[in-house]
Amino acid sequence: MASFSTIALRSGLGLAAIAVVGLLITRPEKLEPNALEGLVANPENGALVYAAMGCASCHSAPEGVEYPDGALGGGKRFPSPFGTFVAPNISTHPTTGIGAWSDLDIANAVLLGTSPSGEHLYPAFPYATYTRAELQDVVDLIAHLRSLPAVDTPNEPHEISFPMNMRVLLGGWKLLFLDRDWIITSDLTPEQERGRYLVEAMGHCGECHTPRNVLGGMITSEWLAGAANAAGEGRIPNITTGDLEWSAGDVAEYLSSGFTPEFDTAGAEMAEVIENTSQLPQEDRDAIAAYLQIVPPHENK
Repeated sequence: MASFSTIALRSGLGLAAIAVVGLLITRPEKLEPNALEGLVANPENGALVYAAMGCASCHSAPEGVEYPDGALGGGKRFPSPFGTFVAPNISTHPTTGIGAWSDLDIANAVLLGTSPSGEHLYPAFPYATYTRAELQDVVDLIAHLRSLPAVDTPNEPHEISFPMNMRVLLGGWKLLFLDRDWIITSDLTPEQERGRYLVEAMGHCGECHTPRNVLGGMITSEWLAGAANAAGEGRIPNITTGDLEWSAGDVAEYLSSGFTPEFDTAGAEMAEVIENTSQLPQEDRDAIAAYLQIVPPHENK
């Protein structure tokens, strides 16, 4: 009969083996070193990708701070149930920003939530949406980002308590919630497919408008059905046809001007979203509207 010490040793080795396997499975993922080879950047398209992805909404100057026009020095604070996240400096500054990052470094961050040092990034940065973006669009985005001014604002640490401050745990989160499959998989027209790409891969609409579970993962079975405001005030609206009784034309106009069919105007964070969508071609706003019309309806909760 095995002694207590032998059993304890075997148990310890078993747990250690499980931990090692778990760490291997959930280690930060990176693109292949040659993933961007042969892709030629189109900065003009990159400016549109930048608008569609809403980079300025999070990384521009916080209230009371001024940066050079177009600089993404970060500093805005985003409260959440897990703590307060502070948007980092992603300007072209070589030390406080991402100016020294390679194109592959930036692509790994955008698509996989992995830093140049090989750490998991927090999903407050919506890579769980961006992971569906095409590599060419990411390369174009990078070219545009490199055209923007540098600002030397130092990064502030996130204010997150234990155990959420342990980045290693994010590997498990990614395993559960980092999904490159489309949410809406029915047969779509080319216009609806473009709208799906803009909403599900670039515009990260679901990050705010979809409810989340206790681990912060989006409940995709209730896609765009509205959600609690992460900042703790009010509710982000349901934008499915179960509640939003707008025509496709109404939606497209709202994304252009910010005016609702009732002649109200977009406010708060949505005003910043309109700043971005108003820069897109009209056909892209029409595509988003066409896509929203075919998202399964959900009643308000």
